[in-house]
Amino acid sequence: MLDVCLLGTGGMMPLPYRWLTSLMMRYNGKSILIDCGEGTQIAMRKKGWSPNPIDIICLTHFHADHVSGIPGMLLTMGNAERTEPLLIIGPKGLNRVIGALRVIAPELPFEIICKEIEGEEQIFSFEGFQIKAFKVNHNVLCYGYSMSIDRAGRFDKDRAMSQGIPMKLWSRLQKGEVIEEAGITYTPNMVLGESRKGLKVTYCTDTRPTASIEENAKNADLLILEGMYGEPDKLAKAKEHRHMTMYEAAKIAQKVNAPELWLTHYSPSLFNPEEYAEEVRKIFPGTILAKDGRSIELKFEED
Repeated sequence: MLDVCLLGTGGMMPLPYRWLTSLMMRYNGKSILIDCGEGTQIAMRKKGWSPNPIDIICLTHFHADHVSGIPGMLLTMGNAERTEPLLIIGPKGLNRVIGALRVIAPELPFEIICKEIEGEEQIFSFEGFQIKAFKVNHNVLCYGYSMSIDRAGRFDKDRAMSQGIPMKLWSRLQKGEVIEEAGITYTPNMVLGESRKGLKVTYCTDTRPTASIEENAKNADLLILEGMYGEPDKLAKAKEHRHMTMYEAAKIAQKVNAPELWLTHYSPSLFNPEEYAEEVRKIFPGTILAKDGRSIELKFEED
């Protein structure tokens, strides 16, 4: 099961009812935060989640509404006596930006490991899941992210027995381990059936529509895109500042046949994004005009 919570849905400036951009996901004991705008900690507490277990922070780009919550987040982690390293992934310049933000959080009891994304796209692999960063089109270097959880095939007892694989090795092979014993190499594919459908979430804000978004949104169980503007006359402004309208996001969801689309990163001028829902859903019926705290538990398909 993958827990997903859109902590903040605002762009540019926080509002009394809308914090700045942030998404948190939890899977198998790991917590991943994408962006950390102002108010992220408050939204997290309201959800009932804690910042201390965050293992990975992914940053789309370095505009203030996506990184302004980082110093306070680091201090909170430090005050909780965290000692585990924190991994931060982001565009080129990440080391410089995090170093500058740490001027007001200089002494922390844990190590920060910064990994700058190289090239148009890059995959970061972890135990049980992977995060793919892909370049989009904003007025500064910016990336979208897909988190994917692979799911191995079912254990096939008959196959294991027919090949004479010792029973004591079954559980280790089922967990993906390659084992050498008595001069024989045993691999997981010897005891597992075909791979089953996993889970995937694709998240992207601050960009014009791009082929990279469409490519990486394929087969996503949940697609989260910015809907900066809902007003029909704001397309020119969206193009000028390299943002996306609700309608453009809906067209991407329609094109990739997404099961569900959450819109986020609204302009402060959008006091009630829901008023544009009817027109947007004419393009893609599965559109959700998300509010802060929008959550879902994504579960593996039943066999």
